[in-house]
Parts: sequence; structure tokens; C-alpha cells
Amino acid sequence: MVNARDIMTGGAECVGEAETLEEAARKMKQLDVGSLPVCGEDQRLKGMLTDRDIVIKCISDGGDPRTTTAGDLAEGKPVTIGADDSVEEAIRTMQDHQVRRLPVIDGHQLVGVLSQADIARNYPEDRVGELVEFISY
Repeated sequence: MVNARDIMTGGAECVGEAETLEEAARKMKQLDVGSLPVCGEDQRLKGMLTDRDIVIKCISDGGDPRTTTAGDLAEGKPVTIGADDSVEEAIRTMQDHQVRRLPVIDGHQLVGVLSQADIARNYPEDRVGELVEFISY
């Protein structure tokens, strides 16, 4: 059985909850990613931040990305998947929560991010369309 750890993108970098959205955007650009996990000083996951969050929840509302922090936008309990959970469980979680990326947790430690693309690259070719449909429904 293939699990999340087998196909995730490892080495996920966090943006600190006290870092500004401007700093987060720079980190996204540097890493060439559209989202970052938000971690507290205890290195525990506090949420996910996307480039879209920065634009929609800050800039379009007249907020200042130089003073608004990543923690300000990290709302609620983040949706995660366990490192040893199956890919099928990851797909169900993505579908249930309508997300395309899941932080992968081992205990309380962030160990990677599992994206829809990671799954598609490792899914049988004849079922990739079904996968996208399930998650995007």
C-alpha cells in the first residue's frame, strides 16, 4: 500500500506565524510555490497560507502585507494527513475538505506536503481524471 510519506514533497518550509505576508510572498517566490504551511514558534502547524489568501484576504480588502502576519490569516484547525496514511485516505480528505494540498504530519512534526499533483504523478494514468474530478467536485 502506498502511503502519503511515499509520494509527498518532503522538506516543506514553513512561514512563521509572526512573519509578514510580504515576507511570506518573498519566500513563495524564492521556493516557486503557491502555498506555505504556517508554523508557530513551537514548530507546530497553525494553518496554510496561499498566494490567493494574500491577495483576497489582505490586499483586496485594503490590508497592508507589510504589517499583516501569516498568523493573522491562519484560520481554524488545519486539515492534515498522517505520514503513514494511505493515498486513498488522502484523496478522501482532499475531497471532503475541497483542498488540493495537505500538510503531512508525523506525530506533531510537519514532514512534507502532499499535493493533488503528487498523487496524480503516482496514480494509475487511466484514473487521473477521476482523481481530479473527486477533489475538484
